[in-house]
Amino acid sequence: MHLQFSSNLNLFFFFGLTLKLALLQTAVGQLQHHKLDQHWYPGTATWYGDPEGDGSTGGACGYGTLVDVKPLRARVGAVGSVLFMKGEGCGACYKVKCLDNSICSRRAVTVIITDECPGCPTDQTHFDLSGAAFGHMAISGENGQLRNRGQIPVIYRRTPCKYPGKKIAFHVNEGSTPFWLSLLVEFEDAEGDIGTMHIRENGSSEWLQMNHLWGANWCIIGGPLRGPFSVKLSSSTGRSLSARDVIPTNWVPKATYTSRLNFYP
Repeated sequence: MHLQFSSNLNLFFFFGLTLKLALLQTAVGQLQHHKLDQHWYPGTATWYGDPEGDGSTGGACGYGTLVDVKPLRARVGAVGSVLFMKGEGCGACYKVKCLDNSICSRRAVTVIITDECPGCPTDQTHFDLSGAAFGHMAISGENGQLRNRGQIPVIYRRTPCKYPGKKIAFHVNEGSTPFWLSLLVEFEDAEGDIGTMHIRENGSSEWLQMNHLWGANWCIIGGPLRGPFSVKLSSSTGRSLSARDVIPTNWVPKATYTSRLNFYP
């Protein structure tokens, strides 16, 4: 009896240890799943717009006049196809650092992808920055000289987007109807980009998948769709949140509805 009890105790200990290891591996996997790749990679950079300007007005992501005001103002950037990914890269944030120590500081500039650079090289990663963001990489007093270089070698890496005091908002695009609803996501921090997006109608328990339309715009065809709508979105790393009844019953096109949530507190 004593031997049998010891055997059962050892077996219980083994299964308990195995379960703890499995749970630990799952937790580690989830942490890795939600982790951005923050390694530095080589690339090139140019600038566009006014020398001290904010870059483009609007842009291929569809953020419109948001690019002209803080927190996006002077931090916008266009990228080639490698990072734009047909609009799926919209909203992502990157640190970009110049490699020419003769004219550049060690300071990296943080930019938010709001536009595409159709004429940029397709065989390498390229950033086309606002004049203000490009000059920010220069040593003191050399902003203009750095811009005169035109194209420069850089290194870049993903970085979390941070919008202190801002909550995720959903802009109902012009032309939306109860049968065709299109949304633009604004001020999504953390990864900044969108992997998937779903919507739930009033009184329903079913999440309906939205389709990527262009830039940071998503849409759903159905109907008639009944508000208020809850919206669930996930980033490229799988981090997700749900904004309950964020779009009211009496929603109108061209209006923006702000949630109470963001990925960071």
